[in-house]
Amino acid sequence: MSNHIYKSHNKNLLLYHLVCPVKCRKKVLNEEVEYSLKKTCEEIADRYEIQFVEIGADEDHVHFLLQTVPATKLSEMIKKIKSITGRELFRLHPWVRNTLWGGQFWTSGYYVNTVGQYANEKVIQQYVKSQGKEYKQIHREQLKLL
Repeated sequence: MSNHIYKSHNKNLLLYHLVCPVKCRKKVLNEEVEYSLKKTCEEIADRYEIQFVEIGADEDHVHFLLQTVPATKLSEMIKKIKSITGRELFRLHPWVRNTLWGGQFWTSGYYVNTVGQYANEKVIQQYVKSQGKEYKQIHREQLKLL
């Protein structure tokens, strides 16, 4: 389970599920390439405020469970991950560059979704909707007295 990140004026737990397909869905993610990908992600985590909670690779796409801080812009974080990992995988595995013509490892698109530790969308929606009910009830009763 992920831990909260503590900063000087805030505490947060931002988790994202990111899926990145390999260009043209080419099946280049063997065990050796996957190992290099995970090592590269460890280096990214050391340099940037991005925690890779989990990384799971299929032959043609990768699932990342990421944790970051609110100051990190999501699109920039994804761009960093894709550009650094792509460049390193081409450097470490030249045969991959030959398989993926055009100089890009990842497709231009991706899938991203937020992940809740405590509840899903329905639970949170109901929680937010019910906020202040006690206050609203007292306020309505006071208006009836006027």
